[in-house]
Amino acid sequence: MPIVVQLDIMLARRKVKSKDLAEHVGITEANLSLLKQGKVRGVRFETLAKICQYLDCQPGDLLVYQTDEALLS
Repeated sequence: MPIVVQLDIMLARRKVKSKDLAEHVGITEANLSLLKQGKVRGVRFETLAKICQYLDCQPGDLLVYQTDEALLS
């Protein structure tokens, strides 16, 4: 998939635990884990906004578009 989720990178940069983020956003740790792995088909803007608010970042910091060629290298 050309959209890559970099939530785990932002969590590490901000030194935030997944458990704390999940609690703040109001989703389960299991669903947050699926999101971190890029195994979800979508995310609500409300959820994305809460994540960005807590991590003090922009959606573009979490979601990156990569071409098929970049994925193969």
